[in-house]
Amino acid sequence: MLRDLASLPKAHLHLHFDGALRASTLADLAGKAGIEAPLPYGYGSFDDFTATITAAAACLRTPGDVARVMQEIAEDAVAAGAVWIEVSVWPGLFAGRLGPHLEAVRVLVQAARAAEARHGAGVGLVLAANRGQGPDRAREIARLAADFVGEGVVGFGLDGDESRHPPAPFADACALARRAGLAVVPHAGELLDADSVAQAVDLLGARRVMHGVRCLEDPRLVARLAATGTVLDVCPTSNVLLSVAPSLREHPLPRLLAAGIRCTVNADDPLLFDTDLLTEYRRCREQMGLSDRTLAEIARTSLRASAAPGDLVEAAVRGIDRWLDGPAVA
Repeated sequence: MLRDLASLPKAHLHLHFDGALRASTLADLAGKAGIEAPLPYGYGSFDDFTATITAAAACLRTPGDVARVMQEIAEDAVAAGAVWIEVSVWPGLFAGRLGPHLEAVRVLVQAARAAEARHGAGVGLVLAANRGQGPDRAREIARLAADFVGEGVVGFGLDGDESRHPPAPFADACALARRAGLAVVPHAGELLDADSVAQAVDLLGARRVMHGVRCLEDPRLVARLAATGTVLDVCPTSNVLLSVAPSLREHPLPRLLAAGIRCTVNADDPLLFDTDLLTEYRRCREQMGLSDRTLAEIARTSLRASAAPGDLVEAAVRGIDRWLDGPAVA
């Protein structure tokens, strides 16, 4: 007898806006735009993955498209038991179709507020810089994110191919974001080894790292991450499909937890990996053998490590306690 994972309160912290379209929505928007919808799933390389997500983003043309996707993101998250969602988005993905970056962020903020009002879960935005655009553009995005503190933007991310663009040139942008009170949540330790995670912490000041699973290659770093309470926003299915982990049964998440590292579980790009938040929790239970108590701790970490308002976090944590105390279901 197991508890219902859909009723476990949780936060979804590693989720990309352009990778969270429903497949049906992607097909619909592509048809309206008169372009061919990309075929998700099955990637021979990170470049193949990037090309697919770029093609999906090209289907987002209007504020109405943004509002629709944000509503569906919130609806899907609530169905999975999420009470808080942090949606990562690179303003440049709209390629000027929504106007300058400033106008694009305004559209995103309005869409997030409307989704909150309709579905009841809190929505925070993480404005992400793309490594491939260089450090000057990253500083622009960080300043833009700082301008929207208090209006729905809660974090600054650093996405893109870490193997081609080391973190040091982006330290200024991350420092700017931290001074503004934003969470700094760079990707690291996905395509590169443990040193990438160490640099994200030491050079970028990250207290949360997107992915980070390859920290296990350095036992001293593992001990340091555990001692400092650094959080890894782990995406199991994504890691398998992008060949970071050989399989779900061999995924490093149980070893990370056993080493004392705080971890959250996330879907990354549901459209591209044929998954969602609830499916990820279920796979952690069924494929990795994580107990309900461990999954509850992961959910508790997701809330405590988030940028959600304190009252929302505390209410959700009490809900987790009730979930653990409640009856199991078939």
